[in-house]
Amino acid sequence: MKHFWPLFLFIMLMSTACRQQNENRADGKTKQAANTGITDTGTVKSNNPLPSWRDTEAKNRITAFVKSAVNPEDSGYIPPQKRIVTIDNDGTLWPEKPTYFQIEFILYRIRRLYPSHPEWKKNKLIKAAMKHDLTTLRKKYGAKGLGKLMTIAQSGMTTEKYKEIVLKWINTAKHPKTGKLYTDMVYQPMLELIKYLQDNDFKVYIVSGGGVDFIRAWGEKVYGIPCENFLGSLQILDYEKRGGKPVLIRTSNSMFVNNSANKAVLIHQIIGLKPVMAIGNSDKDIEMMEWSASNTYNSFQIFIHHTDSEREWAYDRGEGTGHLNRGLDIAKKRQWLLVDMKNDWSVIYKENTNQ
Repeated sequence: MKHFWPLFLFIMLMSTACRQQNENRADGKTKQAANTGITDTGTVKSNNPLPSWRDTEAKNRITAFVKSAVNPEDSGYIPPQKRIVTIDNDGTLWPEKPTYFQIEFILYRIRRLYPSHPEWKKNKLIKAAMKHDLTTLRKKYGAKGLGKLMTIAQSGMTTEKYKEIVLKWINTAKHPKTGKLYTDMVYQPMLELIKYLQDNDFKVYIVSGGGVDFIRAWGEKVYGIPCENFLGSLQILDYEKRGGKPVLIRTSNSMFVNNSANKAVLIHQIIGLKPVMAIGNSDKDIEMMEWSASNTYNSFQIFIHHTDSEREWAYDRGEGTGHLNRGLDIAKKRQWLLVDMKNDWSVIYKENTNQ
């Protein structure tokens, strides 16, 4: 944690830049959205909320929470400025199988860099990456090995160059199983939920274990959330001047990994308010849920439960990406909502894509 303060200062710098970018938009969409909030008369702003959600307990509990939160006469009323929502990304807004999508980006980068690094030929970790051997990478090298690959693949460039590389990949790369663009695999019901919450004056943040610069590169366009509302894992940056202009360089120094308890830490440090709604899908989101549940205002915790082996993947307990062991037990004990993807969602992926 000794590097946290430099990372914190970096986030504040980036947040200011993102905020200025949004204020200067020519189309004015963000300002328009801000002016369409409810007037706290108890009326929810949506004629048909959550159309891709079946009429089950999950949908009913979500809409009941929102109706209560916006009604000043209700005991569950939440002032608009306190309506903070934090949502995990991998496994919550898009899939995480066969591995996190950012890992696929890392492996792509290793393949691109390999010809320029003859010294890598005897490196067994690199060999596993070149073979796309996810089993060996997980079981033999684990998080430490993946961390090394992430550092190799994402260091030594400006933040602008990194964004350019990410966008080139995300706009062309396709999922090995579905053949879809990764951004076409965003969950349609979750896009609807984000819009529904925003329409009712909830401020939505994405709190991801993935790299913050990775998700910011494409997340604003895909999710309709301003870039300063993305929190994620961090790579230490250096400030330099090149050609008389200031740039930020991604270094190979240690990272702040935004998972588990660190999610609660970053929410406090950056947002400064406890969320009244927290949504995740794995044990790595438990602390974020608990932080939300400790709110003095009425709060709501949601796990997305992967139960659809035909349209997506079915998994929970066990090891591997996105496991939900303790989370299942805690959710049942504390009556947190478990969204059953198979039975609660009529559609999985975003509109205009094949299911």
